[in-house]
Amino acid sequence: MDLVTVRSVRTPARRDQIALAPGERPLGGGTWLFSEEQPGLTGLVDLTTLGWPDLEHGTSSLTIGATCTIAALTRAEPRPDWRAWPLVEQCANALLASFKVWNAATVGGNVGVALPAGAMTALLVTLDAVALVWTPDGGERVVPVDRLVTGVRTLDLADGEVIRSFAVPYTALRGRTGFRRTALSPHGRSGALVTSRLDEHGFVLVVTAATPRPLVLRWDRVPDDAEVVAAMEAHGDWYDDPHGSPAWRRAVSTRFARELRAAAATQRAGSTEATA
Repeated sequence: MDLVTVRSVRTPARRDQIALAPGERPLGGGTWLFSEEQPGLTGLVDLTTLGWPDLEHGTSSLTIGATCTIAALTRAEPRPDWRAWPLVEQCANALLASFKVWNAATVGGNVGVALPAGAMTALLVTLDAVALVWTPDGGERVVPVDRLVTGVRTLDLADGEVIRSFAVPYTALRGRTGFRRTALSPHGRSGALVTSRLDEHGFVLVVTAATPRPLVLRWDRVPDDAEVVAAMEAHGDWYDDPHGSPAWRRAVSTRFARELRAAAATQRAGSTEATA
């Protein structure tokens, strides 16, 4: 939609030109920003003009630029040992977006909107990603993505801070992942999205869409079924909106968590037999 209150659009070429003024917001792909009225918004600062690389390979992690589009991420060529890579396309498809949206929407934008159904948030949290945040004084800090999103439309970002990138450890990319999703209608917004990762450090379950912020459950081994059920029952903060009731979201998320645990137990047993 037209943002009739916007009076300026800036296109910075350097970091020191970002400096957000009152009423300004950073712009990535704009697929959400332009989808509804934005009260108080008077200016946009287009981060895509800074030329951040989509992907950078480091010594211990893969860095995903905040302005990397979902389409660019899905087109990337994974290394042979990145068994977790199918989760990228699974989470991208969970957005139920058209190819036009995929080619405009950014990874950083999807996380930065902080909606429960943010599938890029689910992806990055499952892979233990940490966000690099630029502070307005020229400094920077790192925040695990599972702590960056603090609630519905709320982030651990101070005024003027900007998400620069996400670092995904290679150890997480080498893990085996699982994915379960459901919605109340065939083409509806995710009502519950449960993902998992199994690697040498243990087993991780992540619940999004069904909760206001990511729910992360960790074990140093594959837990038994009763442990997973107990952990899910102990969680009391389930999201409530037209896309699902809290009771339904708890029930389907628990079912998915149990299925992913069972699959991980089978995978662990298979790998143990193979090395015996």
